[in-house]
Amino acid sequence: MGIDTVLAAAVEPVVARSGVSLSVGVLDSGSGQRGVYGGAAHATASIVKVDIMAALLLATQDAGRSLTAQEKTQATAMIRLSDNAAATALWQTIGGARGLDAANERLGLGETAGRAAWGLTQTTARDQLTLLQAVFGRDSVLSEASRPYLRALMEQVSPDQAWGVSAAGSDWALKNGWMPRTTTGLWAVNSIGRVRVDGRACLVAVLSGGHATKEAGIALVEAAARRAVSSL
Repeated sequence: MGIDTVLAAAVEPVVARSGVSLSVGVLDSGSGQRGVYGGAAHATASIVKVDIMAALLLATQDAGRSLTAQEKTQATAMIRLSDNAAATALWQTIGGARGLDAANERLGLGETAGRAAWGLTQTTARDQLTLLQAVFGRDSVLSEASRPYLRALMEQVSPDQAWGVSAAGSDWALKNGWMPRTTTGLWAVNSIGRVRVDGRACLVAVLSGGHATKEAGIALVEAAARRAVSSL
């Protein structure tokens, strides 16, 4: 039985009870075992901030320079506090949707498309696993200096935002995204990151939409993350 089938069997009961849209990706960094459930595109909300940061780091690598003091301040606010003003400033720095798409081509994200409003960028669980591999893996266009920098920010998110994939293990590094959709009033709730379970590192991405409340979305994302990791 393939890992995708095992993952589907683990996650589908959670989805069936909720009636929301859900996609999950999970990867065991040690064995390379990887599974994806759901191929639909979802609005990123604030998880795109990891992608924005990766694009910025690629730009600094290309220019042969370090982050400026202002960029470091903005990066810290954007990832650790999920500050939207900082994200908008860095979005403009990387060239908006066009700059993000160009960076994603290099990162190997073929199913992610930037939008004029960064939070509406569309992505898949498969692409988010690829992004996490670029941040937490070794075979990456991000440099030996860039990867630890971004990982450290994801390890230090504000305590009130330390939910999501962190429910599936310990020693987490993550970024969450949440927003009500103006057309429906229903919530998109997403979580991506790394956790450790029984001494192994797992990369996990959970994307979801259609929640009546943010709290309901968090509960479902955490349940899906736990089941995804246990499926490995």
